[in-house]
Amino acid sequence: MSAFVVIDTETTWRDDVMSMGAVIADSRDFSVIDSKYYLIDPAYRHGGMYSDVLRMRGTPRAIISPRHKMAADMKLWLDKYRVTTIYAYNALFDKKHLPEFGEYRWYDIMKIAAYKQFNNKIPTAAQCCKTGRLKSNYGVESIYRMLSGDCSYMEKHNGWYDAVDELKIMELLEQPIEIYERARI
Repeated sequence: MSAFVVIDTETTWRDDVMSMGAVIADSRDFSVIDSKYYLIDPAYRHGGMYSDVLRMRGTPRAIISPRHKMAADMKLWLDKYRVTTIYAYNALFDKKHLPEFGEYRWYDIMKIAAYKQFNNKIPTAAQCCKTGRLKSNYGVESIYRMLSGDCSYMEKHNGWYDAVDELKIMELLEQPIEIYERARI
C-alpha cells in the first residue's frame, strides 16, 4: 500500500505554529488510514486568530508537545506508514512553517484544485487566467463548496478538521495521485 499525509497548520499572532493536523491516506482511494492532532507547547498558549477552535468537539485527543518532540513523533509515525510525501492546501505556507519536514516531497493541493484543467466543477463562466487558474475564490472554502455542492460549508480553521477537509477535496477532484506531480513544490 502506498500512503501519503495531508497536513494543515494554524499559527499564532507571532506566526509560530501552534497546532497541526495530519491525516494519512491511501493513495489509491484517498481513504483515511490514521490521523493525529498536535498542539505545540508553548506556542498554542500564546494565542492566534483561531485559538478558540483548537479544541473543537470531534477532534482527536490533542498531543500536547514541544515542537521538537512533535517533529520527532510525527517522523516516526510517517515512517511507520512509509510516508514520504506531504500534501497541503497552499503548501508553501505550511512548508515554510515546518522546515523540520524539508526532506519530504511536498505537493500543493491548490495547484490542482484551482485549475480548470483538473477541476471539472469550475464553471465555464468563471474568470480564469490564461494558465487555467481561477482568478479568485480558490481558497479551501470556495473549492470545497464547488466540489461538494455544500454551499453551507465553512472552513473550521482547526488543523485536524482542515486536513480532513483538504483530503476530501483531493477525493472530490477525482484525479489520480500521479497528477499531483504537477503540483510539487
